[in-house]
Amino acid sequence: MRISGVGYLIKQGVTNIVKNNIASFATFCVMTVSLLIVGFTWVFSLNINTFINGVEDKNEVVIFLTDDADDEYIEELGEKLRADDNISSVIFWSKEEALEGIKADMNDAEDIFGYIDENPLPDAHRIRIKDITRMSSTLYAINSYSHIEKVKAPYDFVNILTELRSAITVVCGIILISLVLVCFVMISNITRASVETRHKEIAIMKYVGATDNFIKIPFFIEGMVLGLFAGLCASLLTYLGYDNLVALLSTETTLFSAMGSSGFIPIDNFIWKLSAGYVGAGALLAAVGTVISVKKHVKV
Repeated sequence: MRISGVGYLIKQGVTNIVKNNIASFATFCVMTVSLLIVGFTWVFSLNINTFINGVEDKNEVVIFLTDDADDEYIEELGEKLRADDNISSVIFWSKEEALEGIKADMNDAEDIFGYIDENPLPDAHRIRIKDITRMSSTLYAINSYSHIEKVKAPYDFVNILTELRSAITVVCGIILISLVLVCFVMISNITRASVETRHKEIAIMKYVGATDNFIKIPFFIEGMVLGLFAGLCASLLTYLGYDNLVALLSTETTLFSAMGSSGFIPIDNFIWKLSAGYVGAGALLAAVGTVISVKKHVKV
């Protein structure tokens, strides 16, 4: 096809948007709302996973050592723990530090500690687990080391976090797929109604020798342009809406901090990626949906 022909088809696609302004506006609105719902679902999932990761990072396991563990073995064990790829940090907590910590927490019970001749507390290593889904295997390996008296780990809490993350991933995935399908169907239906009003025009073009692709391309351009504008509009609304939502919920940051999270993800961390997804998905869904709706009408 010559360049002049391509230019004509693009011009026709843009002109169709203006000529069929009601159907075009309906398509634009449906695309914008659908993209917004999909986008906010993704952002919600992103924030929830980040929140869970923040809580996960605060998770601590305490490894208590037996009294016969000497300094050399304690240092050796610390090196083994640091070499484990699922352990993010290792801190040695001596029995003296542990006792001082208890005294600081119970400063009104100094008389009790006067009756203690020997420190009854054990030395310990305090570690943080990177991937809590692998906690059981990591702790199983640690329990196989010698001079381990006890390993204290929040297994119930870890199980809740793991199940919560899996549930959120599945639910958000189902919602995203469902919304994309609904969006595609709605775009196809709206486009079909628009195409049916131009059935005679398409029939005339077929009778004078126009090919199927020559008829489809303007509709493809029309859908793509509407999808692009819907994506840009969804990006702007997301930027404004997310900032307002964060400002509205900013009073809850104390709760987030207490549970190990710094709060919501700054919008600058994902807005460009989300905007690219909006524009790309909007253009693709609208263009493909339009072409599919036109397909049966070119068979005159």
